[in-house]
Amino acid sequence: MTEQHDTVEDRKPQSDEARSAFAAPEGVEQPQVPEEDSPTSEFALPAGLATPVIESPAEQPASAFTTPSGYTARDAPNPSTTTGSLPLVRLSKDAPWQDRMRTMLRMPVGDRPVAEPVQKSDDSGPAVPRVLDLTLRIGELLLAGGEGAEDVEAAMFAICRSYGLDRSEPTVTFTMLGITYQPSLVDDPVTANRTVRRRGTDYTRLAAVHRLVTDMTSEDHEVSLEEAYRRLAEIRRNRHPYPGWVLTTACGILAGAASVLLGGGVTVFLVAAVGAVLGDRLAWLCAARGLPEFYQFVVAAMPPAAMGVALSLLSWNLRPSAVITGGLFALIPGRALVAAVQDGLTGFYVTASARLLEVGYFFVAIVVGVLSVLYGGLQIHAELNPEGTFQPINRPIVQILASMVLCLTFAILLQQDRSTVLIVSVNGGVAWVVYAAIAVTAKGSPIMATAIAAGLVGLFGQLLSRYWNTSALLYVTAAIGPLLPGSATYFGVLSIAQNHLNTGVASLAKAAALALAIAIGVNLGNEVARLFLRSPGAGRAAAKRTRGF
Repeated sequence: MTEQHDTVEDRKPQSDEARSAFAAPEGVEQPQVPEEDSPTSEFALPAGLATPVIESPAEQPASAFTTPSGYTARDAPNPSTTTGSLPLVRLSKDAPWQDRMRTMLRMPVGDRPVAEPVQKSDDSGPAVPRVLDLTLRIGELLLAGGEGAEDVEAAMFAICRSYGLDRSEPTVTFTMLGITYQPSLVDDPVTANRTVRRRGTDYTRLAAVHRLVTDMTSEDHEVSLEEAYRRLAEIRRNRHPYPGWVLTTACGILAGAASVLLGGGVTVFLVAAVGAVLGDRLAWLCAARGLPEFYQFVVAAMPPAAMGVALSLLSWNLRPSAVITGGLFALIPGRALVAAVQDGLTGFYVTASARLLEVGYFFVAIVVGVLSVLYGGLQIHAELNPEGTFQPINRPIVQILASMVLCLTFAILLQQDRSTVLIVSVNGGVAWVVYAAIAVTAKGSPIMATAIAAGLVGLFGQLLSRYWNTSALLYVTAAIGPLLPGSATYFGVLSIAQNHLNTGVASLAKAAALALAIAIGVNLGNEVARLFLRSPGAGRAAAKRTRGF
């Protein structure tokens, strides 16, 4: 019975699922393919080409798909040629890690040299998920602190490379960080993402993160994953160097110093300081209630404008325009503007567009806050005359001291370390001297004077950052404070409130041009410093894109 049952089963037709679509039909004999005509793998060597014999791992070519170097690459040679014996960009170990990583990021993956000797001694290989997680957490702190997208990518690539993940590709946008690592061509890539939801202005934390990345990429330090996580947790837990009352006081002194810079006296200084303090406290109250930053800027811009209107109603021989303009200096988002232009000039157009849109919203919020108060003041016959309110005052010593105080308080608002506050104040004072010499003494173009002064700020900031091996933002952001277009913004808003739309739009356009001149000048100064100082690039240029086609 068993044999008969098997015979019946064998005679049943097979279902479509049981047969392959490429199987030969029944009754057709499949021809035999000769061995020499059988297809080969696309990764097989062509006929007649001998397989190169590699006697030692040190003779392996620098390919993007070679086996990861792991943690036994201490004796690896210094790679200086590609697989085809073409000259490659030489990466000097004396150059800062930012320049070295930026150079490699601008190269194609296949042209990058193999990993440098890894600093760690664990032979088990890199823990890829933990390394990627650590990279994203550090990149999040850098991006939230105001670093440019290219600098964040360079830091992320440096971290992965220091742990042996040399074939990694970081991606940075305005709110999203991504990192991908593929060990070889036949292995599946590992991808991790992280969203940046909160942004802060704590430059002390930013400097600490830079020190951590520097130690991780240095040959003199051996930072394990556990130690890196521990130091990162300490950085996130550290309290701000200045309490809230110091920040509020610094905001008031900043507005007062800006009003003195524009020709105000002691009374104007005190009134501008009180208005800025009130605006700062109202903004903190709105932030505690969960209101978006747009409304916080609207509320913060109203008290300085109200103090200026009150001075004009009292008919005192003071400068209400200096009071209002001084309050605007503490609100104009110069940090975000510099980062936006830097991202655009370095090719990160999506991130640059998002940052510029953020700056535009904040700028509109300031205009709305000031315009609403000025319009109410004009209804009660406040004497606000844009033609006669602002005249340059030749008080060089007082203005230089006011510019330095402005930069000092700006640095405190950015939560900078105390060791950098005096340096950035001097940098800002030099910038104001250059601007006043061109725009006031020589009667030159204010936009050109602003660009040149901002370029010197960027140049000195880059030199100082290289000397101290930290971020250039610590020496640049607060130093551009005296150059911010507060006066042009105020006069544009006042003209619009008086129904002089053409004059108001022209003044606001001038303010935008001054802001762009600051950002472009700072970026140009940074690039000039990298151009003439020791650079890691030599030989073949590592272009990031084609020349327009």
